[in-house]
Amino acid sequence: MSGTAAPRVFLVDDHALIRSGIKAELSGAVEIVGEADEVEAAIELIAERRPDVVLLDVHMPRGGGLAVLEAVSRTSPDTRFLALSVSDAAEDVIALIRAGARGYVTKAISGPDLVDAVHAVADGDAVFSPRLAGFVLDAYATEVPPAGPDELDQLTPRERQVLRYIARGYAYKEVARELSISVKTVESHVSAVLRKLQLSNRHQLTSWANERRLV
Repeated sequence: MSGTAAPRVFLVDDHALIRSGIKAELSGAVEIVGEADEVEAAIELIAERRPDVVLLDVHMPRGGGLAVLEAVSRTSPDTRFLALSVSDAAEDVIALIRAGARGYVTKAISGPDLVDAVHAVADGDAVFSPRLAGFVLDAYATEVPPAGPDELDQLTPRERQVLRYIARGYAYKEVARELSISVKTVESHVSAVLRKLQLSNRHQLTSWANERRLV
């Protein structure tokens, strides 16, 4: 989708007060195309409304967010999911990511950071807090061999730094702040890494780095 268009967002949470708060925080930054408070209605309405991003509560009756994600992914594989939960338990994070969620943030997130996370997921990025990203790294650590020296030798020291920050879930502007460089320079480094590693987007880059324990 275009990076300038407001993402079309669907909310799934079984608490009306939470949904109201989320809508207030996202007001003006996204287009809310629907909401649901239980699994069956969420599955039906997401298929009907075709949102760019589903903002998904994890713990709900009748299977919770995982049931919604699995059902929708079978019929609408292009729909992107961002889990938003009170839980930061490793098993919850890993289950949602293995099922295909593009990100996982907790309800302690600030309004502006939630807006950024939704836009990032809509643009194909993966979004985690540094703590939650660690769970994902641990989950995949034994599944893929570490990157070989030839792969890493292609990258400059600065490109490796940027790669590691991206793998930890940092947004481009956060990487720029950490390294005292411009956002455009971060984008340039990411583009170079994608080209050298023959990857097509930041989501693949994050997965590649996570799978090879490059943090």
